[in-house]
Amino acid sequence: MSIIAFIGLGHMGGPMAANLVRAGRDVRAFDLVPELCAAARDAGVAIAESGEAAAAEADVVITMLPEGRHVLAAYGDGTGDGLLATARPGTLFIDSSTIAVDDALMAASRAVAAGHRALDAPVSGGVVGAENATLAFMVGGDEADFVEAKPILELMGHRIVHCGRAGLGQAAKVCNNLILGISQIAVAEAFVLGERLGLSHQVLFDVASNASGQCWALTTNCPVPGPVPTSPANHDYRPGFAGALMAKDLGLAEQAIARTGVDARLGLLAREIYREFAEGPGAQQDFSAIINTIRAQAEPGASGR
Repeated sequence: MSIIAFIGLGHMGGPMAANLVRAGRDVRAFDLVPELCAAARDAGVAIAESGEAAAAEADVVITMLPEGRHVLAAYGDGTGDGLLATARPGTLFIDSSTIAVDDALMAASRAVAAGHRALDAPVSGGVVGAENATLAFMVGGDEADFVEAKPILELMGHRIVHCGRAGLGQAAKVCNNLILGISQIAVAEAFVLGERLGLSHQVLFDVASNASGQCWALTTNCPVPGPVPTSPANHDYRPGFAGALMAKDLGLAEQAIARTGVDARLGLLAREIYREFAEGPGAQQDFSAIINTIRAQAEPGASGR
């Protein structure tokens, strides 16, 4: 059985590593934060002395880190320190972080130059998906490497999609989250408009969820309490996906839009809205709490009732 090194044990990486262990896989993990290592150890994950020590014994190295700069720093350039320099030749590197497409391409290029193989495999599904092993993986890289990685990814997720060459997993993720950010704002605006016009939340939900307005931002992440009992709105907007993360991901979309020259006005506006949202308490709230910002900015006293 292959040995898996898992680097990055935060809100997503910790549960993902634990799910691999529960599935019977041999995992050696590491994080720079001692408390995260301790939590993973409590979940049955073996903790290595360092990321390099974990990678040196591994056949597969999975990284789940906050930003592209962290991934590139952890990989190194293939010489001296870093995961690429200490891993055995031919090791399969799987990066499940959400990072810029250009950073994903750089990471893959460095891995291949160092004699390894690489996949970018960002995820969708949030902390709940990580905990329940129901994540969706969007994977970019060589077909043969994808086939090898798929049984491992299936232990952490329920939908694994090969998106094409290196970088296209991140491309799929940035496009998906562009849709999500825009649609969550649209749903929030519709509910605030409905409130002003005298519609109850439940009535609007019953209509839109069974009509052309149906979308994930409505039927799963409904931004008002009541219609979807499991949505963050029913739990003080405790984040399944925090506003800071949406702001970050829309920032990645903004980079991709600039690089490609796409006329994505709604996407850029959503980026600005969530950037401002994440500068305050919204950073630690679920991104559906954007509805509170929309309410606060509504014209005082205006009503259709």
